[in-house]
Amino acid sequence: MPEIPNIAHVTLTVSDLSRTVPWYERLFDTTFVWDDTPGPFRRVVWLVEGQTLVGFHQFLDPADATAFNERRLGLDHLAFACRDRDELEQWRARLDELGIANGGVVDAPYGSALSFRDPDNIALEFFVSSPS
Repeated sequence: MPEIPNIAHVTLTVSDLSRTVPWYERLFDTTFVWDDTPGPFRRVVWLVEGQTLVGFHQFLDPADATAFNERRLGLDHLAFACRDRDELEQWRARLDELGIANGGVVDAPYGSALSFRDPDNIALEFFVSSPS
């Protein structure tokens, strides 16, 4: 049996790339590495540390305009790994600086998390695992 592979990419469907792209660029102080329209959608992608790509699709013919809700089937949330709790606190300060509402750092036996949402209400999180 092969090992479980690393995640190559994740793509989120958004309602308006002209709103999404600047929001993520401001949050992460980064620029996207590719922007194209390969079919019935426009795609924008950026490279996260290492080899993982995070992309966003805006469909030209969206199925509906219902806001994201993690209680529907599919994605619950997307979490970004932090090295330690200090880095998590730095992200909390960054979110506060940008005026992005967040739940503050919440500790649990398995780790600590900082939850927030993007312009489409997609649930996001910065996370650090507790030491074993």
